[in-house]
Amino acid sequence: MFVGVDEHSIPRQAHKRSTNSFGKAFRITCEGSDTKYSFAHFGKSAKLFVFEAAIDMLSYLTLNPQNWQEHSYIAMNGVYENAVLTALKGRSSLSEIVICTDNDEGGIDAFHRLTDILSEKGYKNVARIDPKFKDWNEDLKAKNGLEPLAAVPHRRNEFYHNTASDLKYFECNPYKLSSQIYRALKNEQYQDLAEIAMVGSVFFIGKGNENVMFEKLKIKLTREYRAYLDKGKLCSKQDNLKNSVCSVLRDLKQTARTKEQSKQTAKALFELADYAVKCEVEQELSSPQIMQEQEIVMEETEEFQMSM
Repeated sequence: MFVGVDEHSIPRQAHKRSTNSFGKAFRITCEGSDTKYSFAHFGKSAKLFVFEAAIDMLSYLTLNPQNWQEHSYIAMNGVYENAVLTALKGRSSLSEIVICTDNDEGGIDAFHRLTDILSEKGYKNVARIDPKFKDWNEDLKAKNGLEPLAAVPHRRNEFYHNTASDLKYFECNPYKLSSQIYRALKNEQYQDLAEIAMVGSVFFIGKGNENVMFEKLKIKLTREYRAYLDKGKLCSKQDNLKNSVCSVLRDLKQTARTKEQSKQTAKALFELADYAVKCEVEQELSSPQIMQEQEIVMEETEEFQMSM
């Protein structure tokens, strides 16, 4: 039983789980629990470590026992932020947050989502420590000679980053930009469309070395991408892309523009590149080969868990 207490040390939440973790483990948050509180330890330093579950938290502490009492640790009992925000609200000394969620799709999405929420709350010092295997308990198992569950790649996140990283710069001809964008959209050449839009964005930014600026925009694409917000089907993303293209083509009809208008055009072209990369990724993920590979990975994971 993992108990979460409030600022007066009064129990407010309890999470019960079976000691048997082989096969189908029993887990439940007890009735009447206030999810704003969770199993935690609070030290005197400014650092707060955030985990998905109490077992992950204890596993991490077992692996890293040095002066652990100095810092603060909290288990979310999932990937929801209520308990973390409550702990931070009541402890102004906590200013450095280290997110230690699982090394799988859910954990990676949770990191980005929680980072965005904390940023809105004014917390800028947010970092991530990810386990080598699927979670911290799997790392602990590996250290003690047991076969661990492997980390699970975030396919969507990886495909987006790889696609954005593969974009190539070429010299922009502003007079051909509209026709190039239209042709790439018509032929569903999404990666080409992303390159054209990025090149156009660099042109309208008009600052310094264009090749260097192109690389900076690629980094901006990957840094700002959030897979947890990118959940629509391909048809929906194609609609977003078409709307973005129509908006950009209207904008490009301007024969003269102010510095501020050029800035807005560059922004619109950058957003168009983002939509195009998302369509390329969704098209890739929807291919029969990738879907079959995902099914095989899921089946192998289930077989491994059953064998344990």
